[in-house]
Amino acid sequence: MDKQTVVVLFGGRSSEHSISSATAGGVLAAIDRDRYAVIPVGITREGAFVLEQDDPEKFALDAARMPEVVDNGTRIRWPEAGGDRMLRVVAPDGSLVQLGEVDVVLPILHGAHGEDGTIQGYFDTLELPYAGGGVLDSAMCMDKHFMKVALEADGIAVAPWVTVRERAWRADSARLRAAIAELGMPVFVKPARAGSSVGVSKVAHLGELDAALEVAFAEDEKVLVETGIVGREIEVAILEGAEGVRASLPGEIVLTSRGFYDFEGKYLGGEGVEVVCPAALDEEQIAAVQRVGVRAFEAVDGKGLARVDVFLTAEGEIVVNELNTMPGFTPISMFPKCWIASGLSYSELISELIEGGLRR
Repeated sequence: MDKQTVVVLFGGRSSEHSISSATAGGVLAAIDRDRYAVIPVGITREGAFVLEQDDPEKFALDAARMPEVVDNGTRIRWPEAGGDRMLRVVAPDGSLVQLGEVDVVLPILHGAHGEDGTIQGYFDTLELPYAGGGVLDSAMCMDKHFMKVALEADGIAVAPWVTVRERAWRADSARLRAAIAELGMPVFVKPARAGSSVGVSKVAHLGELDAALEVAFAEDEKVLVETGIVGREIEVAILEGAEGVRASLPGEIVLTSRGFYDFEGKYLGGEGVEVVCPAALDEEQIAAVQRVGVRAFEAVDGKGLARVDVFLTAEGEIVVNELNTMPGFTPISMFPKCWIASGLSYSELISELIEGGLRR
């Protein structure tokens, strides 16, 4: 059987460029080479599409030297809608080289210009099949405000919040400060459209609010201030397969000394946090978390995959924190760990995502 050609697309213009590149290292190492021919395409921090080396080690996660896509002078030429699916590259000397006909794109981009529906819309316009989230669910889940609005409208519990726009904060901080005070302390301050805990702060008292907002405003002019929910941090992986949507065994983020699950804890192996999968839950709790995960996925018109993060309170309430439509695939990421614990290998998981894109 002929191999199908998969473009693995990574990097990007967002602050999560290095995490996307590290995810690419994991995917390039694990993708089934007997089934798929791989063309690695990187996006530089400036937004240039370049032909990359098919070398997992080049993009290995290293806290001392985070991987990135560097402009090597090549330029990818995507197929045009209505024509063939031939992917071409302009070499540094100006010559045009054919790389092969593309069957599907696997975008493993995190953050703006990749996880927010923009690249999905681009490939829809080019009529190129792609794996993962679609335009609507990607855009909605990238914006935590509208994600919460959609979940709340479907009757799904979310943490109380106040949305703060930078212009409104500069014009009338007193009104917004009063609304935030009503949430109680502690609160979490998050950029509305960033991921990987970039720009996130935990605020124990109002005196810390201004500094936390400035950190968040550096990432986005729209920021969410959320009530801190006391409960276990549970995450469940969602996958849309040929037979429908299913949920993995849930995992748990166990904080031993770290204040919250921040960037260092997620990706750099920082002390004070453990990623445990499967979580120590009884059968009823597992089923409840899985039901909420699938329901949240469907509430945002989810496509392909998502990781649904929830809080499980002492009273048994499940509060959805957020959905990630392109969760990390790094060696210590929860999404692949949950599926591995559920009986699906890393390589099989990648294949399911690719096949989902081909079906679409």
